[in-house]
Parts: sequence; C-alpha cells; structure tokens
Amino acid sequence: MSINEKNVEEIVKKVIMKYFDETKNNLKEVDESGVAVVKTNKVKLEKFDTGKPGDKVYLKDVFTLEESPRLGCGVMEMEETVFDWTLKYDEIDYIMEGTLEIIIDGRKIVGEQGDIILIPKDTPIKFSCPDHAKFIYIVYPANWEEL
Repeated sequence: MSINEKNVEEIVKKVIMKYFDETKNNLKEVDESGVAVVKTNKVKLEKFDTGKPGDKVYLKDVFTLEESPRLGCGVMEMEETVFDWTLKYDEIDYIMEGTLEIIIDGRKIVGEQGDIILIPKDTPIKFSCPDHAKFIYIVYPANWEEL
C-alpha cells in the first residue's frame, strides 16, 4: 500500500474518532498530572490472532506508550481456548471473571476471579481457558514488542 494524502487522512480520522469515542463514553479520564482511570467495563476488545483458527481471544491495551512508557496494561478475554506463548516481558494478570490457567511443563497454575498470577520474563507457557476468563494484564516493559 502506498502512502498518499487519502491514506493519511483516513488514518488521522480513525485516530481522532477513537480518541473521541474513548472520551465521549468516559472510557478513560486522564488528569493533567498524568493520573488516569480506565472504565474496564467499557473497553471494546479486539480479536487477537493466536495463530490457531477458531481461538476466541480478544484484548485491548488501555494505555499508550506515551501515557505509560514503562508499564503496559490492557484487558483480555478468552473462551474455551489454549494457545502457546513465550513471554518476552514480565506479566501480572488479575482475573476479573472466570478461570485462567497457565500451563507450564504440563503443570497447571489456576487463577479464579480475584486472583493474581505472575508470569516471569522468558517463560514458555500455554494460556488456557476451559470456559471463560476476563482479566487485566500488566506488562513490563511496556515496549516489549520493540526489544
């Protein structure tokens, strides 16, 4: 795809509409100090490609690298899914709903509503959800994809 004025205009419109959608729906409030609150029940999750067709995994980062350059944070929801993942970052998951299983070397670490799971950097795991799980993830560093 070549970049031309029309492509740039479409991208800018999408960014502006996303910003106004978030502020209009009171999804995120950011004080001039940088302190922010996100209404997690209003976050619109997007399909996440695990590499396996049929997986039901949805997520959304809730802070930009400009807002939070050190810690990343988002909301993730899964249904009846198991997929492999090797973390290139430290991650903490707070389970809001359902049951999240982390499988490592055949062992299951099970987190339920209200539980917190720590997954250290460079850990090869399987994210598993036998039914439904919705959780908040916090990652360090926030820019792990760039490293």
